[in-house]
Amino acid sequence: MTIPPPHDPEPSLGQLVGDIGKDLSTLFRQEVELAKTEIREEAGKASKAAGMLGGAGFAGAISAVLLSLALVFALANVMDAGWAALIVGVLWAIAGAVLYNTGRSRMREVSPKPEQTVQTLKEDARWAQNLTK
Repeated sequence: MTIPPPHDPEPSLGQLVGDIGKDLSTLFRQEVELAKTEIREEAGKASKAAGMLGGAGFAGAISAVLLSLALVFALANVMDAGWAALIVGVLWAIAGAVLYNTGRSRMREVSPKPEQTVQTLKEDARWAQNLTK
């Protein structure tokens, strides 16, 4: 019966380099998956904000037409129709400005940069630098 040689507890340089390569490959795949997830989440936020802006625009247009006509006709009973139409137009311009500013502020909440991925990539770079020292 032959006794097997004792197993060397120290891995070889080739094994270490291979392990580092596998670890970096796994790390890269995980970072790419994290970036995809973050981008999907931000795209969802952007699409919801765009939908709100579109809905606000449509509702505003319909409302503007119907209410403008009603208000112009009501004001035309007490003043010239031209002045009545001008007053109504100014009111809808103010409403449009408010809707625009609300939608723009919602769009500013959307971040095109995957923040978490950037942070983990910085941490990974520091980790890789410490490996080579």
